[in-house]
Amino acid sequence: MPSLGEFKQGLIKDYNDVNSRIFGIGVVRQKVDVVGDKLIIIALHKRVPSLAYLSALNSNVSELADHYLIKGFKNEFKQLLVEKYGFDVMTIFKDYDAEAELSATVVVMEKDVRDYL
Repeated sequence: MPSLGEFKQGLIKDYNDVNSRIFGIGVVRQKVDVVGDKLIIIALHKRVPSLAYLSALNSNVSELADHYLIKGFKNEFKQLLVEKYGFDVMTIFKDYDAEAELSATVVVMEKDVRDYL
């Protein structure tokens, strides 16, 4: 059974791995907080160069691309949380601010996160 600190370090690596697979680029920095039945992950990203270029050409298209990439991320991250950690995930909320290059991910579990560790 990992400690909370070990769990957070593993989750940081897993989050970065999923992000790298989907976006082709890892995160610059991230922080994981556990608050009861929630995981809160704040991450500083580098904007994918092709999406930044697309945004300059047509912001509607880049927003749509962001939407579907985030949707794919949430699906893969949820699958990882269920299969690797045995979490009962109710939902995942994720938003990304392209200008600030920051994302916030909130994972809501069926029970307190510490109950799974």
